[in-house]
Amino acid sequence: MDLLLILTYAALCIAVFKIFKIPLNKWTVPTAVLGGVVLVGTLILLMNYNHPFSQIGGQVYSTTPIVSSVRGKVIEVDVTANQQLKQGDPLFKIDPIPFEAALIQAKAALAEAEQDVLQLESDYKAAQSDTIKAIADRDKAEREYNRYQAGFNKGAFTAQQVDTRLQTFKASQATVEATQAKEESARLAYESQIFGENTLVAQRRAQVVEAEFNLNETTVRAPTDGYVTQLALRPGMMAVPLPLAPLMTFVHTEQIYFVGAFRQNSLQRLKADFEAEFVFKALPGRVFKGKVVEVLPTIAEGQISASGTLRTTQSFNTSGRVMVKLIMEDDMSSYVLPTGSNAEIAVYSDSFTHVSIMRKVLIRMKSWQNYLYLDH
Repeated sequence: MDLLLILTYAALCIAVFKIFKIPLNKWTVPTAVLGGVVLVGTLILLMNYNHPFSQIGGQVYSTTPIVSSVRGKVIEVDVTANQQLKQGDPLFKIDPIPFEAALIQAKAALAEAEQDVLQLESDYKAAQSDTIKAIADRDKAEREYNRYQAGFNKGAFTAQQVDTRLQTFKASQATVEATQAKEESARLAYESQIFGENTLVAQRRAQVVEAEFNLNETTVRAPTDGYVTQLALRPGMMAVPLPLAPLMTFVHTEQIYFVGAFRQNSLQRLKADFEAEFVFKALPGRVFKGKVVEVLPTIAEGQISASGTLRTTQSFNTSGRVMVKLIMEDDMSSYVLPTGSNAEIAVYSDSFTHVSIMRKVLIRMKSWQNYLYLDH
């Protein structure tokens, strides 16, 4: 761009010399050259600082590697490469038969657990009955012992008879304690709950939920609106839940953002909502409007990762660029522009706005220049 500005000034000087018939001598030529150096140099410095330009830029987008949650054989591929999809549309299906069998088994175990709960309730009620009977037998033995003890005091019974009744009472008391322990055990087994449900039933129900989830996961669906590109998946291939073995790459069609890498010199002239213009090599002769969204707060070259290696002085000798996030305001739907296309970006600050006309002229000249290219 700087070369274009210099050539423009040179053409202007030639025109002035020709039109006004200014003689070429040791005064006029140096004056034109020195004037051009001062004028063009000042304008270039003002323009480059206040209205920065970057040839390093382009559209960025997010992708998701599609990995199945379950292991199985792919039986159907429902998606076509580069076909626009809505969130939830099926991508491919895994053979569901093993997972249907696992679900049936889990439901059978749940039904069995629910029957076991009814059995536990019956056991608890039986234990309660045993406790009531044992208490009644103990009370009867106690009354018998007290009667024999009173009779012994009056001489009606022997000490042996009293002792026999005492031992019977103690045995009855031990039986009561044993039945009460069994009743408490039966009560705990019957009344043990988690989230208001018997623990065994809750465990079996959780297995049913897991089996249903795995069965649903045999149909892999689009995570958001987007499309699958470079599709190589075919029926018969194995799907495994490993992050190192994705089956396809899903491209999200979210709001399109652009990122430009600008020199750090103009960092103070890069702010949100500043006007921007884009030039694409794929669309020569056209300039598109946009604006700055934000200036990313980090420069990648300065990052430090935890490791056992100390950083050297040379590692700080970097010249990383500032990343600026932008959006396009013009409608691009009528143009064939693949996602991820490169762009050259100019940002217009609110300082020295009258100089911005130079940048706008130069960027349009740059756009027309994109018509000229040579294959290697």
